[in-house]
Amino acid sequence: IAEARTLAAELGHEVEFIEAELYEATEVLPQHSFDLVFTGIGALGWLPDIKRWAGVVAGLLAPDGRLFLREGHPVLWSLGDRTDGLLAIEHPYFEHEEPTVWDEPGTYVDTDVEFAHTVTHEWNHGIGEIISALLEAGLTITGFVEHDSVPWEAVDGQMELLDNGEWQLRDRPRRLPHTYTLQAINLN
Repeated sequence: IAEARTLAAELGHEVEFIEAELYEATEVLPQHSFDLVFTGIGALGWLPDIKRWAGVVAGLLAPDGRLFLREGHPVLWSLGDRTDGLLAIEHPYFEHEEPTVWDEPGTYVDTDVEFAHTVTHEWNHGIGEIISALLEAGLTITGFVEHDSVPWEAVDGQMELLDNGEWQLRDRPRRLPHTYTLQAINLN
């Protein structure tokens, strides 16, 4: 946020930056005042409670406000990292209280930086859990599409880069969803 403030000042823009824990967003932002909430690929996996997230989304959206979500498919997130070329479900598909814990030296971002803190915690959320959470929060689902491509090489050595810049399994890509988009509206 410090870098963003510096950049805004250099460009001569007045921008208000608000830093808060996600589940506290409705406490620090004006409730029911946003026309759009966007959640991008990889965001939901950092959240331990999908129902609380859905409540925050509903609490931020103005009447007729829309949610647009594009996310990695929970089937993709549940695949194991195998070197034998097999695709196998090895990680939870459904949300669990306990996270999947990773200790990896790098990051998905191209960098030469060596990290001192390498442990991460992630939670998967099944499609039904996500849709049910949004419905229970009072939103109306207006669109849901599963896709057979993803914007990064999600399965090392087994994907090919498409002309549109997305990646797809090289062998029988239609056997599992890679990503999905979901749209919802606040009709309250």
